[in-house]
Amino acid sequence: MTVLRLEPREPAAIDPPLLELRRIRAGYDGIEVLHGFDLTVAAGSVVALLGPNGAGKTTALKVIAGQHPASSGDVLLFGHRVNGTAPDRLARSGVCVIPEGRGVFPNLTVRENLWMMTYAGCSRGDVEAIAYHRFPRLAERRDQAAGTLSGGEQQMLAMARGLATRPALLLLDELSMGLAPLVVEDLYAVVAGIAADGVSVVVVEQFADVVLKVADRAAVVVHGRVAHEGTPAHVQALLAEAYLGGTHEGKR
Repeated sequence: MTVLRLEPREPAAIDPPLLELRRIRAGYDGIEVLHGFDLTVAAGSVVALLGPNGAGKTTALKVIAGQHPASSGDVLLFGHRVNGTAPDRLARSGVCVIPEGRGVFPNLTVRENLWMMTYAGCSRGDVEAIAYHRFPRLAERRDQAAGTLSGGEQQMLAMARGLATRPALLLLDELSMGLAPLVVEDLYAVVAGIAADGVSVVVVEQFADVVLKVADRAAVVVHGRVAHEGTPAHVQALLAEAYLGGTHEGKR
C-alpha cells in the first residue's frame, strides 16, 4: 500500500480532513473495546480525547498509529485509506506517537537520545536545532544523562524526538501523567505552538481543564464510542455526566 507523505499545511487548504476514523471497531482477545468509533481531525487543529479509564482512548490512538488493527471501519489520512499500513511506514508518512511513560533512553545523554531520530533522514544538527528551538531547557541539559532529568524534562525530550521527524500528525497519550501542574501548562503551551505551525494534534488526557485551554475540538469517549463532540466550552459542560457514567476498569 502506498502512503502519501503528509505535510503540515494551513487548515483552510486541506480538503478532506487530515485524519478521519469511520465506524472503527477494535478489541483484544475477542473482547471489543471500540464499538463504532468516529473522529475527524482538521489540519493544524488540536483535538482532545477525554473520558474515563477503559473507555478506549488509548486503543483509538494505537489504531491511528497502526500499532493495533481495526477489525472493521476505515482509517483515512488526507482521504486515503491506510488500514493495515505498518507503524514504521505511517511514521515515515508523518504520523508520530508519543506514548504514555515517555520512553527515553536513561543511560544516553539528551543529545544522544535526539540522535536516535536520525533514522528518519534528519541530520544530527537539524534534530538538535528543532529540539532546542521548542525546548530551550534541553539545550542546557544536552550532555546530561536522560535518566537524571526531571519528569517534565523527560517528557520534553520525548516530544522533541518526535518533532524531529517534522510530523503532520502528532499523537500524545497522557501528556500530563505524573507531572506538576505548572510543567503541564508549559507543555501544553508548546502543543499550541506546534498546532499553530500547521501540525495536527490528537491528545488523550485525563485532566480536562488544561487541555481544553488549547484544544480546538474535544471528544468525550465512553464505552468505546464518541459520546459527545464539539467545542471545548460545549464539551466541558458534559464531562461530569460522562465520567460518572464511565467504566473504572483498567486502561486500554
